[in-house]
Order: sequence, then C-alpha cells, then structure tokens
Amino acid sequence: MARKARNTPAGYVYHVLNRAAGRIALFRKPEDYAAFERILLEAHTRYPLPILAWCLMKNHWHFVVRPQSDQQITDFFRWLTHTHAMRWRVARATVGWGHLYQGRFKAFPVETSAALLTVCRYVERNALTANAVKHAEDWRWGSLWARRDGPAELRALLYPWPVARPRNWIERVNAALTPKDRQQMQISLARSRPFGDAGWVAQTVAALGLECTVRREGRPAKAEETKT
Repeated sequence: MARKARNTPAGYVYHVLNRAAGRIALFRKPEDYAAFERILLEAHTRYPLPILAWCLMKNHWHFVVRPQSDQQITDFFRWLTHTHAMRWRVARATVGWGHLYQGRFKAFPVETSAALLTVCRYVERNALTANAVKHAEDWRWGSLWARRDGPAELRALLYPWPVARPRNWIERVNAALTPKDRQQMQISLARSRPFGDAGWVAQTVAALGLECTVRREGRPAKAEETKT
C-alpha cells in the first residue's frame, strides 16, 4: 500500500529536507551543484514557492519555505526532485539503476517566531557544521552566500521573512546552536515533528493530525491487571 503523503497546507512555514539513497553523492563537483541550481530556477518559474533559506550538501539538501497554497510544496518539490533525478541519471548514463533519492521529501512545520530563526540558522550553517568551510557565508551553494554575493536570479528566489532577520545575522549563523536547540532540531528531523515551543507544537500536531510525531517511541506498556 502506498504511503499517504504528509499534509502540508498553506499558512505555515516548513523546513523541507531530502537525502540521497544509500551512499550516493548528489553533488561531487561544482558543476553538479550548478546544475541543481538551474533546475531550482526552473522549478520556481513553474511553481513560484516562496523560499526563505536553503543549503545544498553533498548527499542532501535543506529548504525553508512558506507556501501560498495547499498544493504548492508538493508541486514544487515533486517536480524539483523528479527532474533532478532524471537529469542526473541521464548525465551519468545510469538510467534504470534505481532511485536517486530516499523517497518523498520530508516537511516539518515551523513556528514563525524565534524558532524560525533557529531553523534558518541550522540550515544556513549546515556546511559549517559539516566542516566544509571555515565561515558559513563562504559556502557557495546556499542562501547565506546567495543573499549577499549571489547573482540576481538566485537572490530573486528569496522572499521576505515573516520575522525580522537580525542585523548581525551572518555572525549569528556562524555561532554554534545551543545544545537544547540542537537536540530539539534532531528530534524534529528524526520524527518529522513540528518545530517551535511546546504549546505551538501541541496545537499544530492536533490541527494537522501529526500525533505520530509526538508519541513515545517503543512498544506501549501493558496495562496493569485488575486485582480481585
């Protein structure tokens, strides 16, 4: 039975992620990243999804987006991943060799508060976290670089944020996340859980039917037998 697609209605900001299948490197050289950027520009022309941040890594990518319609995330990322996978396979003469991506993208709702700044910091410092660069803004394949030094067509992908971006944003991105923020982020990524404060998460889980993301892991405890 096919897995039901996760609901991604408009009215929320989403952290979107997808990874390569197995140990495949999506991007091995600058030309690979550049090819993906061209597909990204095509996808945005077809489905102008508001993008707040992104980062391309060797075997995965992150986006932070704010859809204007209920179907927009699905349309955008389905076309993006399908087209990238198809062209990637054709370029390497490996058509029919299996899936390039692990599966459908994952999308996690994000509270439009300080939580959104935490998620954007996480995304835009991804290359720094992986020790790919010494300074986050030096990573050529992400929105932090594009916002300041990128060509006009990449800067045009970036939409205004629903919360104010601090003036010292680059300095803040280069600062490590707190242990608490890192733990909360890892739980969100591992369980597809909305990211925000506890009250907002509870409301969002109930509104979107995401109860599975907050259930305790493991087998449920057996009910205690009634004594007679």
